Amino acid sequence: MQRRKFIEHVSWTGLGIVWTLGSNGLITACQTEDIPKASNSNIPKASSSSALSFVQISDSHIGFNKPANENVIETLEKTVKSINNLATPPAFVMHTGDITHLSKPNEFDRAKQILSQLKAPMFTIPGEHDVIGDRGKAYTEAFPANDKREGLQSWDRSGVHFISLNNVLDFGVDGKGKIGQEQLNVLKNDLTAQKSDTPLVIFSHIPLYDLYPKWGWATEDSKQVLDLLSRFAAVSVLSGHIHQVIQHTEGKIQFHTAASTAFPQPKPGEAEKPGPVKLPPDSLLKAIGYLNVEFIPDKAPNVTQYRTHLIS
Repeated sequence: MQRRKFIEHVSWTGLGIVWTLGSNGLITACQTEDIPKASNSNIPKASSSSALSFVQISDSHIGFNKPANENVIETLEKTVKSINNLATPPAFVMHTGDITHLSKPNEFDRAKQILSQLKAPMFTIPGEHDVIGDRGKAYTEAFPANDKREGLQSWDRSGVHFISLNNVLDFGVDGKGKIGQEQLNVLKNDLTAQKSDTPLVIFSHIPLYDLYPKWGWATEDSKQVLDLLSRFAAVSVLSGHIHQVIQHTEGKIQFHTAASTAFPQPKPGEAEKPGPVKLPPDSLLKAIGYLNVEFIPDKAPNVTQYRTHLIS
């Protein structure tokens, strides 16, 4: 894909962003100024009795210790503290992978100690950094889930069906993620039981569309996933891996990537290859954060607010 065509294909949105799921079931975005603290948000607060709220965090890279962020433990701790202090407690927190940097036992132990401080239930999926050398054995021991089927997990909350997918155990061409036929079969069976008007939220580590294949920012068999999702009226796909917020739409499927809690990466195509970006010391906390999502039925039908919070 040519550079000009790519820029038309996706938009890099930065961190000050508000996501809204309208009555048509589709998420739209409007850019805001950078938000110094989540508590300064001018978005209406939903009452905990009527809203479904959840949080996505990603790419904590515990064990990383380079100039881009020499204290990823501290930034993850700040993230957990910020989430625990949200005005609307989340129903759950989803970590979309790369919890650790090198899959070492001490990294998993430290990450688990920090994430265990979350007041909300937590779901996780692995990133490629979590399965180095053992295909996820250490990750699974640290973050077990009894109801995963071929890597897939699903659950329901307030009329929304959630699914997490694992696309980091086997890589396709050019380092793309891959889900695999066994997991695709489980996904097909899971979706068959859902009505077409059921809102879906899908989590993956690597994006489920060709965001920037040159850097491996894509999933080889994503078309098979998107074909299964095509009959649904409203689908949100939330991924990590690329350490920045990007939005993209294909039909009724909306894709969003999350900021890292550790360090940013370059915008697609603006470097020779992906990797940690070192920012001035006072700028790092303005480029990392987490995503908070609120479904607010008492404001308008199917209204959902998505906002990326900074952790400074």
